Amino acid sequence: MTVVTMSGREPLVLALPKGRILDEAMPLVRGAGIEPEADFDNSKSRALRFATNHDNVSIVRVRSFDVATFVAFGAAHIGICGRDVLMEFDFPEIYAPLDLGIGACRLAVAEPSELVARDDPKTWSHIRVATKYPNVTKRHFAARGVQAECIKLNGAMELAPTLGLCRRIVDLVSTGATLKANGLEEVEQIADITSLLIVNRTALKTRPAEINGWIERFREATRAAAA
Repeated sequence: MTVVTMSGREPLVLALPKGRILDEAMPLVRGAGIEPEADFDNSKSRALRFATNHDNVSIVRVRSFDVATFVAFGAAHIGICGRDVLMEFDFPEIYAPLDLGIGACRLAVAEPSELVARDDPKTWSHIRVATKYPNVTKRHFAARGVQAECIKLNGAMELAPTLGLCRRIVDLVSTGATLKANGLEEVEQIADITSLLIVNRTALKTRPAEINGWIERFREATRAAAA
């Protein structure tokens, strides 16, 4: 059943990503004036949707890749999403008005350390890569005439070279500690990644004052956090 507020309008839904980015996002969410119900911070809670201090705003907490899908199809009106996800799916229904400056990392190519000394990425013509970003990976290599055969994995990317699935991976890299722990080294960077505030374009057209108001609140919170 659709929830309707006292104003007669469906509540605004904010989609937030689970995991590491959520910890960085919450100071901005709270800085924008949104405080989720107490159960939100309960690590044992299995709830996915939460009320907030605004009767016309609720929060859903989903996997990072799913934030963009929820916003693109209108299940959520606004969200916080990594640039990597938008690069991979390229949803025309999504407008990204604000870089929040959180979740900084990079999308990179990595390979076993023993291969690095005798390998030159400039000589590649065909490579097999394990990644959860096949579209980005293929576009990146196609731009310089390299054919990329992508094996789609959703996690444990670093195991692929060790187990002989392929010799190279494309994944997000922050400190590089996980790569090093698994005998891999970064050999090429594809893109710098941060998290963005994203908006459903239809919601922006039908609820412009409300959506733009929240964009400005997040912009102010981002400026304050950077000061």
